[in-house]
Amino acid sequence: MKKTKPWLWLPAQWSHSLSHYAIQFLSLFQSHEMPAWKPVHWRGLLFKNPLGLAGGVDKNAEHLHSWWKFGCGFVEVGTVTPEPQKPNPGKIMDRDIATKSLWNRMGFPSEGMDEVFYNLIHLTDKRTPIFINVGKNRHTSNEQATHDYLQVMIRLGPVADAFVINISSPNTKGLRELQSTENLKKFLDPLIKKSQELKRPCLVKLSPDMNPEDFKNAIHICTDLGADGFILTNTTLSREIASHYPSEGGVSGAPLKELSKAALKLAIETLGPQRQGKLIVSVGGVMSPEDVEERLALGADLVEVYSALILDGPWFFKDVAQYFKSQQEARLL
Repeated sequence: MKKTKPWLWLPAQWSHSLSHYAIQFLSLFQSHEMPAWKPVHWRGLLFKNPLGLAGGVDKNAEHLHSWWKFGCGFVEVGTVTPEPQKPNPGKIMDRDIATKSLWNRMGFPSEGMDEVFYNLIHLTDKRTPIFINVGKNRHTSNEQATHDYLQVMIRLGPVADAFVINISSPNTKGLRELQSTENLKKFLDPLIKKSQELKRPCLVKLSPDMNPEDFKNAIHICTDLGADGFILTNTTLSREIASHYPSEGGVSGAPLKELSKAALKLAIETLGPQRQGKLIVSVGGVMSPEDVEERLALGADLVEVYSALILDGPWFFKDVAQYFKSQQEARLL
């Protein structure tokens, strides 16, 4: 049965503002049963299913119980900054239903690390692993960025199952420069050491817009420093020919699909034997159950969704679970 999607009748920013209330209301009609399919065990963590909530959806860990009722296998909270900060000024969000795409230039809006810590420390009945996506405040220079990231990691270490180092958002000026060969080692080394001290795995979230050589260099540097895995990828600055979106800001959804898949393939190829034990999370352009199946077949351990939830609704998690259940039943016939 085709689901009604009244939120698509509203302007994108209105829909985004009301989504927090909508997810709480809609979750009241969902069961507490967590769909279990293709479970993953990694570093002492159990993922009952490999499909998770991408960073940027529940930035401040305010609605985790609601998302768990919809069946996500893990959640990525954030991006979390040390101090609270507002979104970038002006228009920050748009969508195009025809191209199944979203555009945003939010720029790490966050209630700050203390608020997120409060929300997580008071969380009852934790149901999945929780990743904390870490960023810097926009007024912090790249030279001082490591300090911002360390602050968040130290503050949220007690409530995190893993950290995600976000250096790939296109919406914080100059942030992506931290991915460069010249800057990455100096920036990342203290963060990896702190994650090891805190006994929390550390994943690095990379951009889909890096050229292949720079991307491979970033993979090698992160691996040599001891990163535990990667989230591939963030949103893209590239545009389809007919795109009406502004040149600034990141695009996600279907136009990101091929870039994200290419990054996944290149990362696995670049890692080679060092792939063993690394957690690879694929995100970007995952719009259907078949897309989830393809990412897992390409070698991803876990998959995240964002745009599909906006365009098709929070039932996506259970739709995918039903798809894999049907696939399994068909193989048994």
